[in-house]
Amino acid sequence: MARISQLELDTGGMPAPSPEIEQERKVAVYDLLEDNSFVLPGRDGSPAPVGPFALTLGVRDRRLVFDTQTEDGQKVAEFHLSFGPFRQAVKDYFQICESYFEAVKKLPPSQIEAIDMARRGIHNEGARILQERLEGKAEVDIDTARRLFTLVAVLTPR
Repeated sequence: MARISQLELDTGGMPAPSPEIEQERKVAVYDLLEDNSFVLPGRDGSPAPVGPFALTLGVRDRRLVFDTQTEDGQKVAEFHLSFGPFRQAVKDYFQICESYFEAVKKLPPSQIEAIDMARRGIHNEGARILQERLEGKAEVDIDTARRLFTLVAVLTPR
């Protein structure tokens, strides 16, 4: 039951992403809701909250906000993360995604595969950073962190 069952992105009037990035976002949301692990620790001597959870990811005061509630809307936890540690990984991720999207249109499969492997490496680095930043706030497995990193990238102010 320690999982995210509902997810909302609060884009707060951010400009719309490119169609390719929007597709990446949709796939990340779908995959995340299909399979994820999201454990919140107990705080101040209280037991750990029991999921499943409804998560709203958004930006407030130039910080990434994880607003976590029970499925019936009771507030469980809210934590804010600085975008600073993600900036380079997000920049690299968007650059490699752009290269990948262009490569798919005109390069042979072997070159597309090489770019895709680099994209996965950057994605994994972003997921690792997210896991570190969530330490003590929420515990997520690597697949959940990868999907959440895609969403963090979409929300990162440019």
